[in-house]
Amino acid sequence: MRKTISFKFISIVVIGILLLAACSSNSSSSSKSDDNSSEENPVTDRGNEIVIGVGTEPQNWDPIDTFRLDWSTVMTSVYEGLVTRTVDLEIQPGLATEWEYIDDNTLQFKLREGVVFHDGEPFNADAVKFTFDRLLGEEGAKGPQQANYTSIDHVEVVDDYTVNFIMKTKDPVIITKLAGYGAVIVPPKYIEEKGDEFFNNNPVGTGPFKLTEYESNNKVVLEKNPDYWQAELPKLDKVTFRIIPESATRLAELQTGKIDIMKKVEVSQAETVKDSSFLNLIEVGTPTANAIRFDLNEKPTDDVRVRQAINYAIDKQALIDEILSGYGKPIASFQSELSFGNNPDLEPYPYDAEKAKELLKEAGVAEGTELDFYISGTDATFKEIAQAVAFFLEQVGLKANINSVDSNTLGTELVPQGNAGHMWQQGWGGWTLDFDNTAYLMYHEGEYYNPTFKDDKVEELLTAERTTVDQEEREKIFMELTERVYELTPEIPLYSTVDLYAVNNRVKNFQPPHDDRMFLENVTVE
Repeated sequence: MRKTISFKFISIVVIGILLLAACSSNSSSSSKSDDNSSEENPVTDRGNEIVIGVGTEPQNWDPIDTFRLDWSTVMTSVYEGLVTRTVDLEIQPGLATEWEYIDDNTLQFKLREGVVFHDGEPFNADAVKFTFDRLLGEEGAKGPQQANYTSIDHVEVVDDYTVNFIMKTKDPVIITKLAGYGAVIVPPKYIEEKGDEFFNNNPVGTGPFKLTEYESNNKVVLEKNPDYWQAELPKLDKVTFRIIPESATRLAELQTGKIDIMKKVEVSQAETVKDSSFLNLIEVGTPTANAIRFDLNEKPTDDVRVRQAINYAIDKQALIDEILSGYGKPIASFQSELSFGNNPDLEPYPYDAEKAKELLKEAGVAEGTELDFYISGTDATFKEIAQAVAFFLEQVGLKANINSVDSNTLGTELVPQGNAGHMWQQGWGGWTLDFDNTAYLMYHEGEYYNPTFKDDKVEELLTAERTTVDQEEREKIFMELTERVYELTPEIPLYSTVDLYAVNNRVKNFQPPHDDRMFLENVTVE
């Protein structure tokens, strides 16, 4: 029989903070109390603008330099690509009106006319060619986005509003990749005149809003683009993103009316939002997968038996139930159920502490062996996850030393350089809704976020799925790939995220995104 340890009892003895989180997050949903029914909305003088509270920003607005979802939260309103997704994740035309393969190696796009960049520069075929020459060239090689688009050999200009993408190899997910934020179109003249360094902090796109003010780690101000190509959009005059790392501070700012929308409401804060008469709590499923990844160059995590033991040692369902209050879904691979390539036949490693001890003994791991575990210091919920993980590891004879660091430092310095300890927190947005993106960037040797994992069979399967457009064949390959990775255990798949947003009643037509990319052009206020 499966044994589940109650965190409410663990917390009393080991990690008291977890008891507080479990008790608050597990309380039943309640209607807004009578005491709050007459609460007045504190926002009275903001006019036709909104303020959004977010936890972090990537400190670089160049689209080829980042994979951060926090980048897309803001910049989806500034930049546009040839193809886009709706907030419901449906592919639709963007700066291109239509596309087709005119032969096996040539993908042709017809471009939208009458579009201008925020600096007045015209959008045309030359801008598309410049964008992809830059993305696929030396400048693009400095950042993580280039790897997504290496199937493109080059872009040819046919006429002012027609371009041909000459493909180097078949790419079954190229259209959905082009809907991602790494392939948004940038202004050639502006970048050539101002330079890449200036562009990092002063972005220019074709989107519904233009960036007018940026204070690093403080705020980003977007104002209405009066020349936007979609008539009568956007409807807001101004959007301010305030960078507020601590979730408790974000909530306080929301409650006092200083922000209108709070991104990443913590589970422990949900009831507080529900009890307010002028706030709404909205939940949305996401393709984001959360895992703990291993450094395979470090002892003892270089041994697959140790990695499997750690997987068995952690009760993942208890993490979801007790810490997340059910706002999460179990996963067996590093993807959500929304992802094409998800293997429904795989089950998460079951909680089996005795099996974990057996594997550790077989691998010769001594009692009390210490493991360095790096996490983002701004993620309050994952701090509790990490403390619970440390407790579970202690039960099988391992000691986890939790190191909290700034999320930018973790994601852009420590992990890529292989300096994030034996294991580290990693979330992945799954933005293509296709396992190709996650699998290639996590498991292909030498990728930015894969400092140590390599396997010949995995390389063979990754190549195979990228060289066919037959979706049934790709699905078979993904089933084999996920089984191989499951066996090698380069990470501990924990759960896919359910995001929580808190929204002031004055905000209308806001739909929280599945993938962090906020589309704000139809949002209004009353």
